[in-house]
Amino acid sequence: MFTNSKLRKLADSLTLLRAIISLPLIVVLINRNFSLAWILLLVAAISDYADGKIARIVGGSDWGAKMDPLADKILLNSAYLWLICDSVLPFWSVWLLITRELVVSNWRSIAKGGGPASNLGKAKTIVQFASLFLIFWPPSWIGLNYSIISKEIGILCFWVSIFLAYLSAYYYLKKQ
Repeated sequence: MFTNSKLRKLADSLTLLRAIISLPLIVVLINRNFSLAWILLLVAAISDYADGKIARIVGGSDWGAKMDPLADKILLNSAYLWLICDSVLPFWSVWLLITRELVVSNWRSIAKGGGPASNLGKAKTIVQFASLFLIFWPPSWIGLNYSIISKEIGILCFWVSIFLAYLSAYYYLKKQ
């Protein structure tokens, strides 16, 4: 039987897993293994959903409230940095995103309870995961023509995520 304490530790472990996945993700991207990259992203997305669900049921920890968004940032931005190196995204666009993340992370570090994610912040993260799923959709799974379309839609989702990122940052900082 799981106690609240064990469930909270499980949620925190899932958060940590998401941050750790960023290293193998970079390795498989460097080796252009998009099938495995896609699966790692799926595991990360499921862990994000699961740890959030568990934390809402048992009451999260301050550590989890601060580390959950940080784990997302480590994972997602590592993939975006690779996309810069592969000339898929311009440097300045990812710089905009990382700058926003640093500002919001600083706000969270001083906010009471770690500054829980807003619905806009959650939407931003969902759109970011969607952008990477679409960009990295393996051509061998759907064919090259569909893969090109998927990649373009993924890049469009990336731009939407930047808009959501700055909109959510505005509302976070407005709370101060």
